[in-house]
Amino acid sequence: MMQGASIYYFARGLAKRNYFTSRDLARFAYQQARFRLLAAENAGTVSRAKSTALAFIAGWKVEEMERLCEEIFDELMADRIWSGTLALAQLHLDAGQRVWLVTAAPVELGRIMAARLGLTGAIGTVAEIEDGVYTGRLVGDLMHGPEKAQAITALAAAEGLDLQRCAAYSDSINDTPMLSTVGYAVAVNPDSALRREARKCGWEIRDFRSARKAAKVAIPAALATGAVIGGLATYSAMRKRRRRLRPDDAQASS
Repeated sequence: MMQGASIYYFARGLAKRNYFTSRDLARFAYQQARFRLLAAENAGTVSRAKSTALAFIAGWKVEEMERLCEEIFDELMADRIWSGTLALAQLHLDAGQRVWLVTAAPVELGRIMAARLGLTGAIGTVAEIEDGVYTGRLVGDLMHGPEKAQAITALAAAEGLDLQRCAAYSDSINDTPMLSTVGYAVAVNPDSALRREARKCGWEIRDFRSARKAAKVAIPAALATGAVIGGLATYSAMRKRRRRLRPDDAQASS
């Protein structure tokens, strides 16, 4: 969905606001790059990432987090959304389908992104809250790898959807479990490992990293119930009647 990782840009926005230092940001960027490269094969990397994922927000008020998410998305992320991926999501919406963003980033950031982009809702990593303040601990697991597959499976069960009539889109090999869960998997702007996996599995590959390719956007006519998109992933499902949900309608699925 985005050029780069949303959580990195969020951290960059926090550094600009002196929530932490430029050195902290550089270390965070290195950790994110290492996590992306190694997490698919190294369970220890995921475990360490989980233990520190949202520790930096311990003591923050929820309303402060939401305000920062809005400001930083508008400031640093909005212009980095791939136009081709957004157009693809819009085609699903125009076809009467619902589209969810599925991301390892904090769910608050995911919801802001979904709302700004006109998507149905978001599923993301959930931070524990006590008395309106973050504890720094997670509720459940980091929304990564198998957790994304489990999350969309739970969403499909709650919404009465047939996953074999839904689709998933991702740019990362780490999302292979999610891509393998649906009937229609697409590698979008894929990393090299995902490109190889997509070829092996016979998944479609789309690359929006050039204007020429970005213009070639379409959804399959046979797709009856929906889809999931991006390295931030998106998930969509057909309504019995054609209408778009408000973002708030999907929050229970997060």
